[in-house]
Amino acid sequence: MALIEVSNLSFTYPERERAALVDVSLAINSGDFVVLCGKSGCGKSTLLRHFKTVLTPFGRLTGAVYFDGRLLGDVSQREQTSRIGFVLQSPENQIVTDKVWHELAFGLESLGEKAPVIRRHVAEMASFFGIQSWYEKTIYELSGGQKQLLALAAVLTMQPDVLILDEPTAQLDPIAAEDFIVTLKKINDEIGTTIIMSEHRLEGALPRADTVLVMEAGRIISHGSPSVVARDLQKQKDQMLSAMPAPMRVYLALEKSGDRETNGHVPQTVREGRVFLEKRYGVMVRETSRTQQLEEREIVEKTGSRFWTRFLTGELAKDRNSSTPLLAMKDVWFRYDREGIDIIKDLALQVFPGEFVCVVGGNGTGKSTMLGVVSGENKHYRGQVSCLGLDPRKAIGNELSDAGLAALPQDPQTLFTRATVFDNLIDVAKAYAKRRGEKRTPEQIEAEVLATCEMTETLDLIGFHPYDVSGGEQQRTGMAMALLTRPQLLLLDEPTKGMDGFFKAKFAAIIKRLCTAGMGVLMVSHDVEFCAKFADRCALFFNGNIVSEGLPRTFFSGNSFYTTAANRMARFLFAEAITAEEVVELLEGME
Repeated sequence: MALIEVSNLSFTYPERERAALVDVSLAINSGDFVVLCGKSGCGKSTLLRHFKTVLTPFGRLTGAVYFDGRLLGDVSQREQTSRIGFVLQSPENQIVTDKVWHELAFGLESLGEKAPVIRRHVAEMASFFGIQSWYEKTIYELSGGQKQLLALAAVLTMQPDVLILDEPTAQLDPIAAEDFIVTLKKINDEIGTTIIMSEHRLEGALPRADTVLVMEAGRIISHGSPSVVARDLQKQKDQMLSAMPAPMRVYLALEKSGDRETNGHVPQTVREGRVFLEKRYGVMVRETSRTQQLEEREIVEKTGSRFWTRFLTGELAKDRNSSTPLLAMKDVWFRYDREGIDIIKDLALQVFPGEFVCVVGGNGTGKSTMLGVVSGENKHYRGQVSCLGLDPRKAIGNELSDAGLAALPQDPQTLFTRATVFDNLIDVAKAYAKRRGEKRTPEQIEAEVLATCEMTETLDLIGFHPYDVSGGEQQRTGMAMALLTRPQLLLLDEPTKGMDGFFKAKFAAIIKRLCTAGMGVLMVSHDVEFCAKFADRCALFFNGNIVSEGLPRTFFSGNSFYTTAANRMARFLFAEAITAEEVVELLEGME
């Protein structure tokens, strides 16, 4: 019998014509590891919230959800709390106490468990997750990755039968995200907990899944093992195929009839992808090297690939001698408390007009703090910062924004002050027109807002409360608000968090178009694949400083972890290929 069964579930939010869920039916067995994926706004979060009645949104509902053979509505709140664990995308929205140990105990205390039981379970979870070293810490001392791990551990102290996670790695760096997924798989394997998670970053999650569910416009369009789903999407020529892990995309693009194994397995991990490439192309490369010692550049030129042309002409550094930097930081130091430790240490960074600079690095290294220094929110105590000709430390009122600085924070909800997306955008457009002394009619302001909505694909959202749309849609709304200020320098803190792969490409096109017009963009991100594909320059932030930077191809091809799956998989063939598309193009040229 299925642990969770959904029967013909349809759901529509109030005042919306389009249904968020349409006739969804599925069964999830005890012990399954299920990954749910799809475009932003396709209904993933809505579906997951129907698996726990306290989180079920208000609206028009038909169909039914069963838990352990009973209608979910007939299962008591106490039983749901103890048996159905839910981890939200943002740990800040879930953590409710002030200290780590108290957060671990909170759920069991709420259930009325006795002190010895609580101590035993808390000690067990703290040991399992390796939390002992920060067990006594206050919550504000934790990094984003630690908070997410704490939220997971706190839920598991109640020993739930099923653990539901809504994009749990969205705010984690690549290494922390992989560690988190490994922990989930360990929980699944060693405790037997059923795992159901929605995710956009599929490189780590998909290879661990027993079942993959793909959603589109509120419907499940494909389900099965990762290999079955990948082939299904390829057959349907569905756009979701481009969101699959790089080894799967490379294999399917190059697959021949003799490659397919009897079970139809599609390589999902870097290791499996390397085995496939070595088997198919390793001999060819070794033979070529033995006969003429062919270098990578010569291989590319011989095959006539467009890849090397792009490398030589499309990624040359900007001509910095002809322009003044929009942002210049030199010898910058910052700490939050006078007697505290330095978060930013001897930092130097420049961003020039027309440049898209991406900064990557681990959680808690100081990346977001750096953006705060640029915006003037964090006052540096040593060094020089020039942002659009102003010292952020001395800027008064709206001087920086009037000069052309705009920022999209990691949590776009902090920007929303009005009841609809449209009203928020109108307010921003009006305020900036007034501050610039522009005499514009309401019709002109509305036209600008609608044009910006079309650019950011938020037209369908304008009538809704910004808290009622998905995380990716909130990011797009925040981006629209930032663009309405017509910035010269744009600061972005994890802007692709919650975005599907399809809008990421459109988002990059928007950025590139604005950069062509002379705008500079400084982006902090954990999305290595996005940065590798679209940035002009990338930098690695570590321990409060930038330790390396360069063009994406040279920057990522020299890294072991902060690089793309495609590069890790194919670097023994092509050291400087960093996207799946480049690997496929190069290998097709060799055949």
